[in-house]
Amino acid sequence: MSKRKKIVSFLLAVLVVLAISGCKGGSVANEDIAKRIKKEPTITWGVKYDTRLFGMMDIKTRKVTGFDIDIAKALTKEIAGKNAKADFVEVTSKTRIPLLKNGNIDAIIATMTITKERKEQVDFSDIYFDAGQSLLVKKGSPIKNVKELTGKDTVLAVKGSTSAVNIRKNAPDAKILELENYAEAFTALQSGQGQAMTTDNAILLGMQEENPGYQLVGGTFTEEPYGIAINKGQTAFLTEVNAALGRLHDNGTYDKIYDKWFPNEPGSKAEKGAKF
Repeated sequence: MSKRKKIVSFLLAVLVVLAISGCKGGSVANEDIAKRIKKEPTITWGVKYDTRLFGMMDIKTRKVTGFDIDIAKALTKEIAGKNAKADFVEVTSKTRIPLLKNGNIDAIIATMTITKERKEQVDFSDIYFDAGQSLLVKKGSPIKNVKELTGKDTVLAVKGSTSAVNIRKNAPDAKILELENYAEAFTALQSGQGQAMTTDNAILLGMQEENPGYQLVGGTFTEEPYGIAINKGQTAFLTEVNAALGRLHDNGTYDKIYDKWFPNEPGSKAEKGAKF
């Protein structure tokens, strides 16, 4: 076979592999999750690995732990039985929707605020956690609330989140520096690249707990209800998730998980059946 023919044959083989991969990806993304779970009792959840109290990777055990993780495990058993398995895939604010749309995960439970814009891309469960955006600053900072931010202040936020949008609305003169994740944003705060970090109060509480030299100021200036994101077209699975959330409230499991992770924060607990 000539060199040219070999090259053509190789390229054709590559195209065939890509076509098969594409078809497979599409079929996975479009499969009925509710039906699949009945045959294979496993649910794959997209979760954060860098968010203290909600989803944090333990370096020693190599296991991710947090409020979102425990809720996901409880939902998995409610939906698919006590022997069902909850698998976890790391997501960030930027990658979570693409991973869901591609079928890499079944649902997102990752401190994800329900918004009108996101509802155009995905469906959301009932609210499972009521949060609100706040500011984290170094102790002794002159900044006491969002209204005191000026053009001299830089606020650190995470790419793909709603935080930057909300700061622009509430403190239009402030500069904004967006980082890839919460760890990078907090490191930037420590190094003086910004005067305040902003995201949901629940996430910032975890940082404050671990870093006593920093504190939340000004209370919350937005409502940020968290929902579980599920791909469009998965109506049966969405219905099962909402029903399972209701049962977790009824049997006390939700309250036990909440009190485990937020013993001093009764105000952020979502009510059963809360809608957005």
